[in-house]
Amino acid sequence: MTTEIYRDAWGVPHLRADSAHALARLQGSVTARDRAWQLEVERHRARGTSASFLGPEALPWDRFVRRARLDDTARRCFDELERRDPETADWVRAYVDGVNEGLAACDAPEFTRVGLAPGRWEFWTPLAVWLATHILFAGFPAKLWREEAARHLGPEAVGLFATDGPGTSGSNGWLVDGARTVTGQAVIAGDPHRFIEDPGVYQQIRLACDEFDVVGLAVPGVPGIAHFGHTGTVAWAITNAMADYQDLYRERLRRTGAGVEALGPDGTWRRVARHTELVRVAGEETVEVEVLETERGPVIAGGPEGLDDGTPLALALRHPPRVTADLGFRALLPLLRARRVADVDRAFDLWVEPVNVVQAADTEGGLLHRVAGRVPLRAEANGTRLVPAWEPGHEWTGWHEMPRAGLADGIAVMANQRGPAGELGVEFAPPHRADRIRALLAGRRQWSAAGMPAIHTDTHLASAAPLLDHLTALDDLTGPAAELRDRLLRWDRRMDADSQDAARFAALRSALVRRLAAHPAFAALTTPPAYPEVFLPWLALIPRVGFALEHLLRAEELYGVDRAALVREAVEEVAGRPAARWGDTHRLAPWQALPDPGRQAPALAGDHDCVLCTSAVPGWTDLAARGPAARYVWDLARREDSLWVVPYGASGLPDHPHHHDQLPLWLKGELAPVVTDWAQLKKESDDE
Repeated sequence: MTTEIYRDAWGVPHLRADSAHALARLQGSVTARDRAWQLEVERHRARGTSASFLGPEALPWDRFVRRARLDDTARRCFDELERRDPETADWVRAYVDGVNEGLAACDAPEFTRVGLAPGRWEFWTPLAVWLATHILFAGFPAKLWREEAARHLGPEAVGLFATDGPGTSGSNGWLVDGARTVTGQAVIAGDPHRFIEDPGVYQQIRLACDEFDVVGLAVPGVPGIAHFGHTGTVAWAITNAMADYQDLYRERLRRTGAGVEALGPDGTWRRVARHTELVRVAGEETVEVEVLETERGPVIAGGPEGLDDGTPLALALRHPPRVTADLGFRALLPLLRARRVADVDRAFDLWVEPVNVVQAADTEGGLLHRVAGRVPLRAEANGTRLVPAWEPGHEWTGWHEMPRAGLADGIAVMANQRGPAGELGVEFAPPHRADRIRALLAGRRQWSAAGMPAIHTDTHLASAAPLLDHLTALDDLTGPAAELRDRLLRWDRRMDADSQDAARFAALRSALVRRLAAHPAFAALTTPPAYPEVFLPWLALIPRVGFALEHLLRAEELYGVDRAALVREAVEEVAGRPAARWGDTHRLAPWQALPDPGRQAPALAGDHDCVLCTSAVPGWTDLAARGPAARYVWDLARREDSLWVVPYGASGLPDHPHHHDQLPLWLKGELAPVVTDWAQLKKESDDE
């Protein structure tokens, strides 16, 4: 068996082996050497053991993982993968063997810092990592918010506050067919919006063997290239479909001498699976967690005694992988082997989690725009709120057929708006990013791969309109306030990092959001029930007001709130502040398992509803923890003309020259070339 490791100028690994299985082992080994600390953090997060070395701040996540039974679900899914697709199961095993080899040889300094030794990966660990990474993608905690909003404000509040909230993840993606490009071949481009982590959540990589040769963005800890790939003759990319496929059931539980029982929809009390687990917490006492599972699913909040504040509530989570023991890993090898759009299409028929919109194109002119994943058929109420487990009518009765769509004037755009997946979801992103991308693409009849970064980095903020409209109606302002109003009405609505007017607008928006959130009309929403801490981002009032500001300002009536008066107060407050630039406060704040307090926070352009989606939380902070976790341009004419970039670099080692070397490119909106000529790569090693 021959394996070879090459690197390009950015340290991106290009791996070559005789077979797919040998390549998977090599991918695991190289990933472990490049990203050892990251892989171990993800393994612990997937098992619910991260508090053992990260301390009490990680305990809420560990509690959730244990109660949701993520590791057990991953084991079940691997067992089912072995039964249904032994070849893919062996391929995953080969990857895990490589990870364990790489971890044994790693020298990441973080292990010494926390006194941790790399642990051993199990064959199902990649599935657990995938599940833990995506379990909150569909945003089921938003149902907790809708329940509270409807209870205190009425059912109309559900739509009023509906928007792409602070806890979700999204993406931009667009497909331009060959009739609209200078080469006559399609171009696919976009950028996934996720919480920015250091090291990054995507790994640039090339995987080549006798069967295939694919470049793309891998998820560290998972074999293959799932989300974004280019095989030379076909390329694909995804965006979050914003589908709703996870349900929360109110459960009636009671303790008996034999254990715990739950009331079912047929009026019968049935035994609940129950056990306890111990969660070690660095520096504190071990915590005992009661794990319960009803026929609907694992109980993730409350129990027989209710929530921690005594609220009589227990919630069970039902989601497809737990029900079917299938995570969709059977799609991964077919994607690597794909040669045409039809191959990609068949592979995504096997996709499960998360539900995505897929765009693909091949060198023969084939195009694909479809939804992929698994969404249950059930009552409409299941999608919007908590439903009672003891009442009939909330069962799953089958699966939706995944919708398909075409192109309009040679382009297809998905930016988490209500598109082909409209029938599958409840809340979608506002249409601003999608509309702006379409408008930019319409401005030129012929596009090239090199032209796409101008779209990635567009900073126009269409969602500014409702607040600016309110400014036009203001009169009798003080001198500085009138000057601020006039400046903002002349503003070009671009959230550029060096723009003072963008900073003024953001300050005004935040001041208004805080006033709205403090209004007595919303007082009942300031203190939610004692749900687990991991769900609080979906329940915090200020972010909810901030991301729904457009709806709140445009509603005909808002619970008696005098919006004009609040806008006036906000203008007067902000008018007297010294001038600043947007990038002075709008800075990158990535998540790190071990934070580095001395690191620099670079200035950012963009905003939540810009194509350059760098999401701050209006009214709370201008720091951005979410943004483009990668950017890519797939050229079907010549793969070597494709482009990509990640926020940091190829290496997870803090002192490595390729740890942060792509950050300057990412900040400037530039992309690095995708190198495909082996002669231009530096050979790192041979293994015979």
